[in-house]
This record gives sequence, structure tokens and C-alpha cells, in this order.
Amino acid sequence: MLGVRTGMGEESFTGWGWRVPFLLSAILLVVSMYIRLQLSESPVYQKMKDEGTTSKAPIKEAFGQWGNLKFVLIALFGAVAGQAVVWYTGQFYAMFYLEKILKVDGATTNYLIAIALALGTPFFVFFGWLSDRIGRKYIILGGCALAAVTYFPAFHALSNAANPALAAASLNAPVVVTAHDAECSFQFDPVGKNKFDASSCDIAKAFLAKSGINYTNEAAPAGTVASVAIGDTVMVAPNPAEVQGEDRAAAITAYQDQLKAGLAAAGYPAAADPEQMNKVTVVAILFYLVLLVTMVYGPIAAMLVELFPSRIRYTSMSLPYHLGNGWFGGFLPTTAFAMVAATGDIYYGLWYPVVVAVATLLIGLFFLPETFRRNID
Repeated sequence: MLGVRTGMGEESFTGWGWRVPFLLSAILLVVSMYIRLQLSESPVYQKMKDEGTTSKAPIKEAFGQWGNLKFVLIALFGAVAGQAVVWYTGQFYAMFYLEKILKVDGATTNYLIAIALALGTPFFVFFGWLSDRIGRKYIILGGCALAAVTYFPAFHALSNAANPALAAASLNAPVVVTAHDAECSFQFDPVGKNKFDASSCDIAKAFLAKSGINYTNEAAPAGTVASVAIGDTVMVAPNPAEVQGEDRAAAITAYQDQLKAGLAAAGYPAAADPEQMNKVTVVAILFYLVLLVTMVYGPIAAMLVELFPSRIRYTSMSLPYHLGNGWFGGFLPTTAFAMVAATGDIYYGLWYPVVVAVATLLIGLFFLPETFRRNID
């Protein structure tokens, strides 16, 4: 992806070129299918298959019996949920945060993330190896604990290192949104179809959140048209009740241009300045976030295998793994953005992974068994 993006330029890549890496990934798909077809079943499963002792109703046996279902739930909430949010925060949300909140250009963001991943990848093997010697549970829970304690200072440091001008502008010219709370939506939009233009508050907050602008909220009486104050300059948002159709779209565009001009005049940068960016510090912070990913991810596969009996192992471990990563992890960027839009605090979205990581830490600490010495035959 980095090669394609660099070769064709940012404008072409954004317009259509992003499809090229996806098309080229078909080659990897063919290679992975070939490798999978060459693999033999595990000796344990092959023995059960030969003896005819495989489960005839794996779903019922895995989820219909409390003795096994309780471990499915413990695995989900006491291990995988925390692993998922730490993984998504360290790799995907960090990328989103750099590019969308801190306004680092896409190519630079990808290079910084790639360097951090290259440095961190060997630790997947290291923590997997370590878990074979001291156990899986406390490495995974240790990663969750470190994430909960350090995410806020780490992302504050990332802001100061990647875009110091933005951090300075937030202090020198604070932005305040004045609106009636009932007119402000919780901007959760997992499919990206909602324009959030039904109220003046939504129009103002959607623009500020997407622009990565930190702001505070000031309550106003019902019926008040929302306004944005940038330092001493106040700009009133369009009232959707008074403009419809194309006129509304034009009014919103004009208002966004007005806000952009006001933010620029107050010192808010349109993009991160590469000359001011401390790339070494940014990579170090990203590497730390990836390191937390390796702590929770390195041992997780072995733990899930060891947690369930061989006759229903795959069925049992599939639900916590895919539900944990697909839901707890997959909704993290969308949920975090909605939380940022609701509060105006660009760091507020971090409460989502922090709360889930703490919940996993507590549930895992009291209910998750250590598995690394179990005989999985």
C-alpha cells in the first residue's frame, strides 16, 4: 500500500488508487488458500475423526451446557474483549487519530505506523514464548492494565509530538459550542450514511469533530440556534428549520468555510507541519502502543485452545474470539468518534477501550483460569 500510495501520489490514491492494493491482495488470498490446503488436521482431531468421537451437535454442546458456556463467556469478557480494544486502539485507532484528529498526512501516517509495527512485530513471538513459560493469563491482563493506566498520557504525548501547533491553538484560542442539549445527537454512525444536518448543533459538532478540534459545551435554552465561539469570535450555525434541500447544503458549506477561516485565523493548523513533528517521539509512542498489542495478542490463541475440550474446541473459541474482536474492537473507532463529538474532548473516546480493558482485567483476574500447563490431548 505504501508503495502504491507513494508512486501515484496522494490525490490519485485518494480518488481511486486505494483500490489497487485490495485487488493485489487477491494474490495473498491464493497463497493462503494453497498453504491451508497443504496443512493436515491436528493429531488429536484426526484421532477423534478416525474413532468417530467428534461432537454430533457442537453448537448445542458448546453453548447449550452451562459447564462450557460459562467458559465461553469468561473467555469473551475476561480475555478477548480487552485484547480486542487494545489491538484496535494500538493499530487502527492510533492511525485514525494521527490522520483525522492530528491532521498528519496519510502517507506519513502509514510510514510511521509501519515503522512501529516493524519494531513491535517480534514481540508477538516473544510474548507467545514467554506465555509458554510463565502463563498466558497475567501477560494478557498485564497488557490490559498498562493500556488502562497509560492510554491517556500516551495520546496526549502523541498530540504534542505529532502536531504541537494544534495543541497550542487549543490552549490559546479555546473553542466553545453553545447549544441546547436536546438538539445534539449522539453521532454514532457505523455505516457512514448519516449527514448529521437535522439540527444546528449537529451541523456544528459534526464539523468540529471531523476536523479534530477540541471544544467545550455550553448549555443554552431550548430553541437556541447553536453557535461556535473561537476565542472571541462567535459564528452562528445554519438553522435547518429555515433552509431545506440545496439551500441547506449551500448554507452548511458556507458555514464550514467560515469556521475554517476562523480556525485558521486563531492559529489552528489545516495540517500537521512535518518540520515541527517529532517523528522519533511519535514512532516511540506508536511502538509502545503496538507493544501492548503484542502482550494481549501473543498468548491469546494458545489460551483459547487450552480453555476448551478438543471435541468442541473450534466452535467454543470461535464465538468469544470473533464476537470480541468484531464487536468490541470493530466498533471502537465509530464509538470513540461519537464520544468525541458528544463531549468535544478529543481524548474522551479513549474511555471506551479503557473501560473495556478494566472490565476484562477484573473479570479475568477473578474468573479466568490459567491454562498453559493443561494437556490439550
